[in-house]
Amino acid sequence: METTISPVILTANAIEEVKRLIAEPDFDATQYLRVGVKGGGCSGMSYVLGFDKKEDDDDIYDIEGVPVIMKRAHGIYLMGITVNFENGLNARGFTFNNPNASSTCGCGSSFAV
Repeated sequence: METTISPVILTANAIEEVKRLIAEPDFDATQYLRVGVKGGGCSGMSYVLGFDKKEDDDDIYDIEGVPVIMKRAHGIYLMGITVNFENGLNARGFTFNNPNASSTCGCGSSFAV
């Protein structure tokens, strides 16, 4: 398994939450955390974040002990992106800060480049 330097940054809160999910008794240990993009959303592209099987065209990264996979073609959209986990009273969940986005939607789940 070859790893390279990740174009994606996971904050300490995001790493803690992903590790908590991986430690769940029913977690499928053959899956990796997938970070990516897909067409759609109110700004043109939406973020993908979830657990998935590795595919042939995926690159794999180790971010603070979290195995992360990403399609090679998605790197141009995700270079320098920061994924955080918010655990506050008003917001709970993963958030994305993309320095490459020319615009984002109000909820922060889609963007344009």
